[in-house]
Amino acid sequence: MSPIPTLPGIESSFVDTPRLRTHVLTCGPEGGTPVVFVHGNFSASTFWEEIMLALPGGFRGIAPDLRGYGWSEDKLIDATRGYRDWTDDLFALFQAMGIERAHLVGWSLGGGVLYRFLIDHPESVLSLTLVNPVSPYGFGGTKDLQGTPCYDDYAGSGGGVVNPEFVKRIVAQDRSADDANSPRNVINSFYYKPPFRAAREEDFLTAALQERTGEDRYPGDFTPSPNWPNMAPGRWGPINAGSPKYVLGDAEAFCAVPSKPPVLWIRGSDDMIVSDNSMFDFGTLGKLGYVPGWPGEDVFPPQPMVGQTRAVLERYAAEGGSYTEHVISDTAHAPHIEKPEAFNALFHPFIGG
Repeated sequence: MSPIPTLPGIESSFVDTPRLRTHVLTCGPEGGTPVVFVHGNFSASTFWEEIMLALPGGFRGIAPDLRGYGWSEDKLIDATRGYRDWTDDLFALFQAMGIERAHLVGWSLGGGVLYRFLIDHPESVLSLTLVNPVSPYGFGGTKDLQGTPCYDDYAGSGGGVVNPEFVKRIVAQDRSADDANSPRNVINSFYYKPPFRAAREEDFLTAALQERTGEDRYPGDFTPSPNWPNMAPGRWGPINAGSPKYVLGDAEAFCAVPSKPPVLWIRGSDDMIVSDNSMFDFGTLGKLGYVPGWPGEDVFPPQPMVGQTRAVLERYAAEGGSYTEHVISDTAHAPHIEKPEAFNALFHPFIGG
């Protein structure tokens, strides 16, 4: 594996738990209030370092690499458990590090992990900050604000919907910029709003390329389906774990938790990964004519990801919780990297309040 790149002031270490040897980045006073950062797909804890270092005094930043990502121990993800392999790993890390309660921050896929973590461990959560989070109904294969599946077998979600050329280039550890499907170009085209380029582009690429690949790793296996686009979820890997087949009940359970910490929802104005017209969703791609055979708007429309998240958070608030939504202009999927000052102007008062 590649050497671990870190900024001055960030400590890289490994924490052994009964479930996983977890790579963790930390900064700030050991007795400070914990703020735990959870990364998204095709990324790692490295993507949080600047935000961790900017935490106000009295807070301790903690960012683990999830199972299947970064430099943590390589173990299978049982997708039939939804996000639970990750939430069980995270709770084991809390216990090993002596964390009783923490502010939790989840980006993209990490937001899905935090929906489930709150369901399973509400007593451990001081607040939730969701950054361009995946819909509470999962990624792909649903068609309205209630998360209704397009098909009974959840076709159009899971491991089979990932671009195989992109996966091939991860396996090859491709660092080139000669093809639209190269990892570098995908990050620069979709994580950020062009022409933005991250100052730590090479470190972020190194960290993202640690993602474990294979039929039972990323993106995961799939099941042939008679329903368009002829692929339904399998049972292994991270993209299957986020399929509505395995997380569909999480939205209701999230709203029903008896102890409801405040939620801050921050998203980029120009996100094309998690949006109501995501360029990674088969409903959008079919509608635009990029995937032949699209059965039409009534059967498989673009998934209203932002609308679904808002509907669930409104229900969460109606049932006794609270949330605020903020859009950071001229940013895409990573507003905390593109405009950290604007991000922190929202984030710091929230965790300090």
